[in-house]
Amino acid sequence: MRGRGIQLLSQVLLQCYSLLQEKEVLHLVMFYESRLQDNHLVIPSVLQGLRALSMCEVLSPGLAVSVLKAIFQEVHVQSLPQLDRHTVYSIITNFMSTREEELKGLGANFTFGFIQVMDGEKDPRNLLVAFQIVRDLIAKDYALGPFVEELFEVTSCYFPVDFTPPPNDPHGIQREDLILSLRAVLASTTQFAEFLLPLLIEKLDSELQSAKLDSLQTLTACCAIYGQKELQEFLPSLWSSLRREVFQTASEKIETECLAALRALSACLSRSVLSSDSEDLLDSFLSSILQDCRHHLCEPDMKLVWPSAKLLQAAAGASLRTYHCITHSVLPLLLEQYTKHTQSSQRRTILEMLLGFLELQQKWGNVEEDESALLLLQAQICSVVFSALLDPSVQLQLVGIKALTVLGSLQGFLSSSNLELVADHLIRLALHEDSQSSEAAMEAAGSLAPTFPKVFSGHMVPRLKEELQSEREESYHNRHSLQQRCLQALAAVSTHTSIVKETVPILLQHLQKVQKGTEARNTQDMISVCQSLHRVALQCQQDAEGCWYFHQTVVPCLLAMAVQAAMPESTHTLPGKALLEEEVLAAMIPVISAATTHLRPELAAQSVSHVVPLFLDGDVSFLPQNSFPCSFQPFGDGEFLEAQRRLVALLMAFICSLPRDVAIPQQEWLLRELLALSCSCNCPFTATTAAKCFAGLVNKHPAGQQLDEILQLAVNRMEPSLAEGPRRTQALTLLLWVTKALVLRYHPLSSCLTDKLLGLLGDTELGPATADGFSLLMAESPDVLHKGCHADVRIMFRQRFFTDNVPKLVQGFHGAGPDVKANYLKGLSHVLNHLPKPVLVTELPTLLSLLLEALSCSDRVVQLSTLSCLHPLLLEAPQIMSLHVDTLVTKFLNLTSSPTMAVRIAALRCAHALTSLPTTVLLPYKGRVIRALAKPLDDKKRLVRKEAVAARGEWFLLGSPGR
Repeated sequence: MRGRGIQLLSQVLLQCYSLLQEKEVLHLVMFYESRLQDNHLVIPSVLQGLRALSMCEVLSPGLAVSVLKAIFQEVHVQSLPQLDRHTVYSIITNFMSTREEELKGLGANFTFGFIQVMDGEKDPRNLLVAFQIVRDLIAKDYALGPFVEELFEVTSCYFPVDFTPPPNDPHGIQREDLILSLRAVLASTTQFAEFLLPLLIEKLDSELQSAKLDSLQTLTACCAIYGQKELQEFLPSLWSSLRREVFQTASEKIETECLAALRALSACLSRSVLSSDSEDLLDSFLSSILQDCRHHLCEPDMKLVWPSAKLLQAAAGASLRTYHCITHSVLPLLLEQYTKHTQSSQRRTILEMLLGFLELQQKWGNVEEDESALLLLQAQICSVVFSALLDPSVQLQLVGIKALTVLGSLQGFLSSSNLELVADHLIRLALHEDSQSSEAAMEAAGSLAPTFPKVFSGHMVPRLKEELQSEREESYHNRHSLQQRCLQALAAVSTHTSIVKETVPILLQHLQKVQKGTEARNTQDMISVCQSLHRVALQCQQDAEGCWYFHQTVVPCLLAMAVQAAMPESTHTLPGKALLEEEVLAAMIPVISAATTHLRPELAAQSVSHVVPLFLDGDVSFLPQNSFPCSFQPFGDGEFLEAQRRLVALLMAFICSLPRDVAIPQQEWLLRELLALSCSCNCPFTATTAAKCFAGLVNKHPAGQQLDEILQLAVNRMEPSLAEGPRRTQALTLLLWVTKALVLRYHPLSSCLTDKLLGLLGDTELGPATADGFSLLMAESPDVLHKGCHADVRIMFRQRFFTDNVPKLVQGFHGAGPDVKANYLKGLSHVLNHLPKPVLVTELPTLLSLLLEALSCSDRVVQLSTLSCLHPLLLEAPQIMSLHVDTLVTKFLNLTSSPTMAVRIAALRCAHALTSLPTTVLLPYKGRVIRALAKPLDDKKRLVRKEAVAARGEWFLLGSPGR
């Protein structure tokens, strides 16, 4: 009865403790303290009451101490249930946060009382709170007195943490939470060092991998607060353990943590301030490391070379002082070994080690310090790196190129004569036939060019120009291949504005030369130049000066060349045709787009004031070499203007990449012309680019009456063409792009246009193309209507489209005739394929039966799209998928015999992914699947055989121990 009375009082206090007055709190505390001596059945309710009182702000001075003394004296905490123990920890935590000075008045008695409370705690929920209390005791400087070792013992007994949360644990406490909380305690004070370090060494020598890992991470954490005094006694043992683990480790994780601990130890010793009579432990510690590792670098079999190098580099990476000490001893030895060994593989190993030390120097900045080993060995290091670049081994060359890049990044290391040699080597390797060396050299040139622009613009660029323009007598293939590499190298090195001003005219000059040529392969040459110009444009985007130079130099030049090619006199010749081919125009689009997206608004406005009049009025005055034989009228009528209309692709690239706040002159007129062209043009390429350009402008157009009018005009033009006539395909293309433009910005008309598309799925002629159009609506467009070109793209537009339209797709499928059902499935699979997977998983139960039906469809696109949709779902929603395992197994195995290679590969991947479902569900099918997967092992395509091997192997292992 007493217990129930106290329980009621405590529950009331927990609700209204903030309303109590000081005298009331005093009487209640005295009452509850006396109750602590009562029967054990009453104690839980008493503790709840004290917890309520511990949160009162009007607690009189001395009461907190009184309550804790009473608990320490009267309550055997560890005999209480978990919840009541947690209550005691809460009382202590509350008092520590509000009555710190009073508790500190208890001195070491408070620490001793808490040790008694915590001793023997086993529940992870309580341990997290207890560890926090210990951290606060140490961090807030409570007196530990003679109880340091006891406090350490009461916490370190949990090290290393051995805890596996029970399945479906509602508390969500993970092993990692306890590990980090305990580590924060153990690494919080130097007073624990004499007890903790022997424990860490002992656990490092154990066989348990998790214990080793935890010990190493704890040691690294401790080094942040320890000094020489704490470490002195244990350094030899620590080094011995770390060395052994790196030399003999079977675990990459443990090796990584060992190296991190060694770096932390070296950094700790580097930080320590020495008195005049104390021993410098860092020197003796580094001497031990050098003594144990240095000789392995000279062993002919090179067995322990890498472990030794890693240990030395870990120590060297701790501080500038350790770096100088290690490199003075190791670098001369590595250089000597490089000269001594003649095999490329051995030289590569040695150079990779040298590279590791060079990369560490980047961490410390310049190499101008007097004690730098790098400066003393400058000539030898350069000699070794340059010799690697001349070696026939590509792998050694690649390491040499990396080393060269690092040396170039060390300010003041390379002399002017060395820099010219660097440029020579990079030119030679960039033009080398081996693609690996060539690409690596180009990348290196690009990273070094901003640091040494004069060297590269004065030395490398002229050499590349000379090679590009050379007329040597050799096969077309060889000359073409060399020109390709020259173009790529010119683009790669264009990473500084001064170099861009040298390379861009060379690239444009070459493009003009190719345009005037008569060879049949001009198309590919033009595409190569455009690809190089695109790379330069991307590299210029972050530099305002370079971006504007590129834009005002390249865009008018490309437009002038295209206009020249589109003139009636030019179109009958081969070069003119080459420039107007779809592939070449498609390669020019990203160049113009990349040159425009990052322009400042005022410069973009300046440029648009020239480009729009060019297309609308034929104003060619801003183009270089603007004496054209006749007028430029891309929106005019007449068959002879067909070539000029193709250049709308270049207008699209420019105008759809402008920032949204740039006003476009004569925009309404331009929109009407684009609309007319997209509906009336016979050329699919021109009609599509006009539709894309129209959609790009509509997407950015401010809302209002003007936009509504132009959209109504578009709908009025599309509807009759969609209904009948020869231009149904062009009208569908326009509808798709306009719908996408409006869906992205959540325009109200988008739902009306989407409904038109849903209706067209039932059309026997346009249905398949409409179904494919759903992919266009959901996917990222490469040239227009994406965030990179400032389009209005709202977040989660795909989820919104899914919610609004998938039910209609499903309904349409069920009501459709057998000849058009596949269109609905194809449209649905395109939508699902582009939907974020977490959203798809939540909708899976309602759609899975339809997806399974789609696998039976004879359309290869539907099959492929559905398989690519199901594959991630097998991995992310195994419980739902396992309900349909019988159907899934049958469908996937059937499709492994598909005549389409891509479908066979996708089906095998899905069969492989099936093994992520619960084993008990799959075991009845194991034999059947293994037998069925034997057939694709003999497939005529290597990629199919590869997938079959992986899938079959996983099914063989199904149900094995440890799987």
